[in-house]
Amino acid sequence: MSTPNGFPQHSGACVTRSTEGGAVQDLHAKRAGKAAKKDAGGNGALTFEDAASAGSALNETLKLLPDELKANMKMKPLAPRPPQKPRLERAASLDEKSWRRWRRFRTSQESLTDPNETSSSNGSLQEASLSPPTRGRASPCHRCCHQNSLHSSPGASEASAVGKSRGSTSDLGKRASELSSAFGGLLLGKAFAGSKPRLSQVMPARPLPPLELRVASPSLRTANRIDSDCLDYRQYSQHKFGRVSSSLSDTRLHGNGMVYDNCSTDSMKSTFSLLTPIRSKDVRSSYLEGSLLASGALLGAEELSRYFPDRNIGIFVATWNMQGQKELPLNLDDFLLPTDPDYAQDMYVIGVQEGCPDRREWEIRLQETLGPHYVMLYSAAHGVLYMSVFIRRDLIWFCSEVEYATVTTRIVSQIKTKGALGISFTFFGTSFLFITSHFTSGDSKVNERKLDYNKTIQSLTLPKNVPDTNPYRSSSSDVTTRFDEVFWFGDFNFRLNKDRETVDSILNQNPETDVSRLLAYDQLTSEMSRGSIFKGFQEADIRFRPSYKFDIGKDSYDTTSKQRTPSYTDRVVFRSRYRDDIHAVKYSSCPVIKTSDHRPVFALFRVKVRPGRDNIPLAAGQFDRELYLIGIKRRITRELQKRKEQKDQKSSSICSIS
Repeated sequence: MSTPNGFPQHSGACVTRSTEGGAVQDLHAKRAGKAAKKDAGGNGALTFEDAASAGSALNETLKLLPDELKANMKMKPLAPRPPQKPRLERAASLDEKSWRRWRRFRTSQESLTDPNETSSSNGSLQEASLSPPTRGRASPCHRCCHQNSLHSSPGASEASAVGKSRGSTSDLGKRASELSSAFGGLLLGKAFAGSKPRLSQVMPARPLPPLELRVASPSLRTANRIDSDCLDYRQYSQHKFGRVSSSLSDTRLHGNGMVYDNCSTDSMKSTFSLLTPIRSKDVRSSYLEGSLLASGALLGAEELSRYFPDRNIGIFVATWNMQGQKELPLNLDDFLLPTDPDYAQDMYVIGVQEGCPDRREWEIRLQETLGPHYVMLYSAAHGVLYMSVFIRRDLIWFCSEVEYATVTTRIVSQIKTKGALGISFTFFGTSFLFITSHFTSGDSKVNERKLDYNKTIQSLTLPKNVPDTNPYRSSSSDVTTRFDEVFWFGDFNFRLNKDRETVDSILNQNPETDVSRLLAYDQLTSEMSRGSIFKGFQEADIRFRPSYKFDIGKDSYDTTSKQRTPSYTDRVVFRSRYRDDIHAVKYSSCPVIKTSDHRPVFALFRVKVRPGRDNIPLAAGQFDRELYLIGIKRRITRELQKRKEQKDQKSSSICSIS
């Protein structure tokens, strides 16, 4: 039964002040049968026959000493429960500790809402809460208490001392005089000798914030620091990797006593590894099917989607005629790592014509520039033609064996200054062919350059051991038809069919990017439009100045007596078996490298990759480890030397006093 103030009846005496006085009424039914009698329900509570007798009896009750009152009252003794036996448990993990804290918090909430739950520790909640009044029928004792509760008396403090023996009632008695104005009807109905005190439902002033029944909820995981990212692992992995394996939903993954629900399992996975967990039953039952495209295949769709959710990779392709110079540029960052794209590419392929005498030094410089994230998958040479293929270290496992072939276009085959060098391999299920060439030079030798092209596509014997991904679309007379993606780059030596004065005037009028008037005289553009060379190939739009011929160390074109016409001799072209597989992102030159009469030319591509089969010979993660270690060591040494120079420069400053 609730009071008008919304509080339940407590096992205490109803306090009032009598204006008429009266005899002391005993609380026990045997000593004061006329004034009080036991409740018919047999619950041990005392009820009063009329309001007058109740008021006088309770006033006299407050005058009794606590010892006499305890002797006269018939109270139900409390039998303490024996302590539970200690139970040995293993050390709790972080998730178990957070789960137990959540369970204690949840139990405390249920005890406040369950009318049958009793807890003396919640008495502080009862006395500090201002609940709205509940409508109901008030007993005579209740009306008596409500009318006289606004007045304080010494007897009230004495009654509070009696209430100390009843847990939560003790706090109410101690603060009865302070809270009497706000809690007039707090002490109600039932006497001490009966039921346990019960708390009514505490209604908050405003709705509580929603709390998920998930250990992995962001709020609890933030408080308990289960995950530093404070995100659900499933959403995090979808955003980062584009997919989530079905094995992530296994609630039995980490054992029976370690994880309690699926949400907790999700929250713990990110602390183990980014690799997808593998269930034991999957390991026992997994096998590669006949098509070698089963789930778990190294080159299959699942693994491809894990590394490339959009199935596109970035490829950097560059060509540079070094003119045989021994001196190498001090810094290759502007060449290999242009500032326009926000991210580095997945693969770097660099072709060199008339390379420097020390090929190994050139490769070390490339490794030093690209840093520890890249390894050299393969490198080949044909005379002074060099080609190096670098790939991200994480992707080396998905490459097939690398094959290469060469073609000499000189009449005397021992002279290997002109010709072609090809490197091919398969990445996942997409085959790549990279060709770097140096065609015949000369302004008017267009036909000789076309012969060089035809000899290259007929004589380049690739692939060798790696199977063709689509043999039905291949031709034995053209090597470029036997691969999915083909990139051909080099010094093709095609010139501009215009005199030097006209070209200089066009360059002076359009010093930056408008070179469309020059391309109207370009030999290669004209021959490709006729279909006489590079059949099926495309070239990105040219928006840079001619890459040949410069004075070494200067930005001016040839000032010697020969007065060679500036031309676009260095080019990058591409073709694909499938439409829209290759997208050119950038096509430009590097004007800051001036150690040769040619400027390096590079192109950035986005290339679509398809899943493959595990029946091809793999590279097995092999790369040039010695080159890798030398390049990284040089990179560290260069950085330390740079810091030392900066420190010395700061410490060697001189102050002059005039």
